[in-house]
Amino acid sequence: MSVDPLSDAKIIDSWRKNSAPWTAAVRDNQIESRRLVTNQAIVDAVRSRSPRTALDIGCGEGWLVRALGAHSIQSVGVDVVSDLIDRATAAGGGDFRVASYEDIASGALDLEVDAAIANFSLIGHEAVDNLLAHVPRLLSPDGTLIIQTLHPAMAVGDGPYADGWRNGSWTGFSDDFSDPAPWYFRTIESWIRLLHESGFVLTELREPLHPISGKPASVIFIAEATG
Repeated sequence: MSVDPLSDAKIIDSWRKNSAPWTAAVRDNQIESRRLVTNQAIVDAVRSRSPRTALDIGCGEGWLVRALGAHSIQSVGVDVVSDLIDRATAAGGGDFRVASYEDIASGALDLEVDAAIANFSLIGHEAVDNLLAHVPRLLSPDGTLIIQTLHPAMAVGDGPYADGWRNGSWTGFSDDFSDPAPWYFRTIESWIRLLHESGFVLTELREPLHPISGKPASVIFIAEATG
């Protein structure tokens, strides 16, 4: 059965195909924006909330869990791609588990953490909506949700500034990558509305700047549960 080319299922299909080159790209520091800006930006954002425990949603090969561990933040990393979890586990530095966003939304994770983090991992549509609605139940009192994602003003490209599916691209990556994942574009307004509808209030918004272009390399939302 074919997979809809613009769907949450296609995102997973693509990442399963590209787990090996992605791991190499991350661990060899091949991605300039990550190396110069966004890796440190997410670590700084998490540390600003002084959590003792954290959940990395869509952890990939586990770099953020290891980075937070270096700052004595005990973290669990989850990802739907079992090969990425195997690679993360082999590298060590944290607790890594296979779990889909649907698993999390259904309450399959028996966790309570001070910070839930999604670092460039919320690129889908319905699966993301359902996931975020459940995240408040994973947070300790005064817990925080921290999302880093593409800045809509930079990522809009030639398309309209309106929510909707976009085709993916591996432009700038090695030839080892194939079959790019689609992604669901959201405006700043839409992101803030989704947080509100999911039971959060936005407490801080950061726009890390690329040191060469001077333009936002990402946007970071820091939110607290209202209930």
